[in-house]
Amino acid sequence: MSATGLDVFDKTVQTTNIWLGEIMEHHGPDRKVAWHMLGVVLRALRVRLPPEVAAHLGAELPLLVRGAYYDQYRPNHRPEAARSLDDFLATVAEGMKDTRPVNPTEAVKSVFAVLARHVDLGQTAKVRNTLPKEIRPLWPESVGASE
Repeated sequence: MSATGLDVFDKTVQTTNIWLGEIMEHHGPDRKVAWHMLGVVLRALRVRLPPEVAAHLGAELPLLVRGAYYDQYRPNHRPEAARSLDDFLATVAEGMKDTRPVNPTEAVKSVFAVLARHVDLGQTAKVRNTLPKEIRPLWPESVGASE
């Protein structure tokens, strides 16, 4: 029996819980922190991607995660995306300031690893290759899509 009455909702909840579980393996059992971390890193990533690459990545995300990714998105108002690793990590740290302390580098690595495992390999390669060179090492090169 369906928990929500709609298979599409049940599937996105199930997939999102798998993603959160993978993040919690590295950052502890707090699901709220994992959800917040996922959203913060995705939004920091989104503003550093060209709009077409960002849209293609968004289309690959589970419905619930896609909502977090596009939260506060204004495509006609693109802030100047910092290109340096330090600026990228500062953006993540700023976004995480309302939760318990989380190492921003480890947060980014965890979310990037989840994306690399669950999003199409060709799409993740485009995302990784579009990132500034300083940020790319946080993305696991050898992890492909599993779904």
